Amino acid sequence: MIVDFHNHYYPFEFLEAIREGGSRFGVTEDEEGNPVLHSPGDYNVLVPGHRDLDIRERVLDEAGIDMQVITFTAPGTSIETPERAVHLSRIVNDALSNEMRSRSRFTALATLPMNDPDAAAREAERVLGSLGMPGVMLYSNASGVPLYDDRFRPVYERLNEAGAVIYVHPTYPVGVEVMKRFMLMPMVGFLMDTTLAAAGLVYSGTFEMYPDIDWVLAHLGGAVPYMAERFDRGFEAYPECREHCSVLPSEQLRRVYYDTVNFDPACLHLAIEFAGVDRIVAGSDYPHQIGSLEKMKASLAMLDLDDEERSRIEGGNAARILGLD
Repeated sequence: MIVDFHNHYYPFEFLEAIREGGSRFGVTEDEEGNPVLHSPGDYNVLVPGHRDLDIRERVLDEAGIDMQVITFTAPGTSIETPERAVHLSRIVNDALSNEMRSRSRFTALATLPMNDPDAAAREAERVLGSLGMPGVMLYSNASGVPLYDDRFRPVYERLNEAGAVIYVHPTYPVGVEVMKRFMLMPMVGFLMDTTLAAAGLVYSGTFEMYPDIDWVLAHLGGAVPYMAERFDRGFEAYPECREHCSVLPSEQLRRVYYDTVNFDPACLHLAIEFAGVDRIVAGSDYPHQIGSLEKMKASLAMLDLDDEERSRIEGGNAARILGLD
């Protein structure tokens, strides 16, 4: 079974809500009539595969993909005012839950209004409970607030109790103003913000405090496998890096999961050497312009793995942490 852990979906109900009630997204249309959502340093062209799961299922059939973990995408609902973010998060999560319950090909991770931490904790309770979702996707910062901030502890406590998944996906970082040319924000800013978030979660002790959460980092963890040794040196050199952190950073980061949305086999090999085949999940970033189901499959096919190892990366690891097996 091939499970695509990293892909994105915009529910019809969300698009209707922002058309009717307004949004901080800039909304235009391209020449083919696709909605285009603009946010700082980034834009997304919402092709039919973003919006229509009937079309998507046909694409998955053609590509030989068995399942997808559908998620919303950056910058999520937290681009809005807190009150509006709460309302839109509920709309998105209701739609995601309905799709995963009505279509056997999809499971889903919820989005939370993290710019209202109390509401985010309540929504986490709802999605894990009545909506039956296996976890959430958080963004690498919450409107500029780091994920390790104490105000998010009630969210993590509930997710830890449930043994849930937290998938950390990048959003636009502080300082995005210097990244608006050349698409530097998604090309560089996204990856660095994921790396920054991971380091903060390590040194703050957040990973240690919530050991029953299955943490997953997007885009092969940004630069985490490449920089983990430097994080260890920081732990050894700076007392403040040991104040809340008692386990060597590289040891903690080897317990995290990484998706394969970096289609360079050399980079995939580094991540496998760092974390092991049991901590890698397949991902495509479909149907974003920069994503590719074909490159996801081709890059994995180029790795020197036996059949069992390949099976774990292609779907077994995702099935285990999402409760699909």
